[in-house]
Amino acid sequence: MFTFLLVVHAIIAALLVTVILMQKSEGGGLGMGGSPSGLMSARGAADFLTRATTVLASLFILMSIGLAALATVQRAPREIDQSLARQPAAQQAPIAAPAAPVADNVAEPANGAVPLAQ
Repeated sequence: MFTFLLVVHAIIAALLVTVILMQKSEGGGLGMGGSPSGLMSARGAADFLTRATTVLASLFILMSIGLAALATVQRAPREIDQSLARQPAAQQAPIAAPAAPVADNVAEPANGAVPLAQ
């Protein structure tokens, strides 16, 4: 169900972007061209796009809130995972001292150059 609602939410978002870009802005925008003698007048198209924007924006916000609430309810852990919890000091294993460094039996060159690692 969550996946279905997420897909519907993405479709609403795409429609909202499309409707907003179809509106004529003061700067010209991406408004649809054509003659005003079509099925709807210029004023009727503007009213329709404004209403469609309002409805789609409202649906988008309501779906966002609903999906957030649904995600927290469905995905909440039922119990606390304590696999990474710190153990009390009494139960911890003692830390071993580092081993003494092993001396290299590589002779230094006479000219003071550093030997290459092998």
